[in-house]
Amino acid sequence: MRKFGFIMLILAIAVLAACSSNEQKASTETKDEKKNEEVSVDKGLLNVEVTLPASMFEGEDIDSVIAEAKKDGVKEVTKNEDGSLTYKMSKSKHKEMMKELETNVKDTIEETKTSGDFASIKDITHNDSFSEFTLLVDKSAYENSMDGFASIGFGMSGMIYQMFNGSDADNTKVTILIKDEATQETFDEIVYPDALEDSDTK
Repeated sequence: MRKFGFIMLILAIAVLAACSSNEQKASTETKDEKKNEEVSVDKGLLNVEVTLPASMFEGEDIDSVIAEAKKDGVKEVTKNEDGSLTYKMSKSKHKEMMKELETNVKDTIEETKTSGDFASIKDITHNDSFSEFTLLVDKSAYENSMDGFASIGFGMSGMIYQMFNGSDADNTKVTILIKDEATQETFDEIVYPDALEDSDTK
């Protein structure tokens, strides 16, 4: 499953780039072009098909990507005319992939809490679908630091997890709640990808 880990990183970059594009450019895209940049998941009775956009494989040797995917247990990989790749895998393999994504998110949470790089963040909780995270923080320390950048990682990870689990990309959102440890008051709320789009227009 090593290649899936690499794919997650590339997808995060692709999603971040797409979300950071300005609204004027987005409004000129056709529906077909927009669809080509999305992750598509089709869950059948026995197999799951995941279609990854061409933007994920820029600069990659496609034959090597396909060979690595098959080595990792993917049954079939189809090259599509638009440059995207469709991975066909068993439901058990898709479940394994989702488990790896879940583990990666939880490892990131633990590292954020224990590394010391985000000293104001005392605890992090989440729901099962990773569509909502709550950061319990020392409010004063948080507001006087750059620790808010941690929310970007959780926002991207949550979006990726949802999309690979079959969520419609247009409706995929992650809410980050910032709660004061002392008062238990939620004093900030960040919604991705909206926050990325808002920052681009400022």
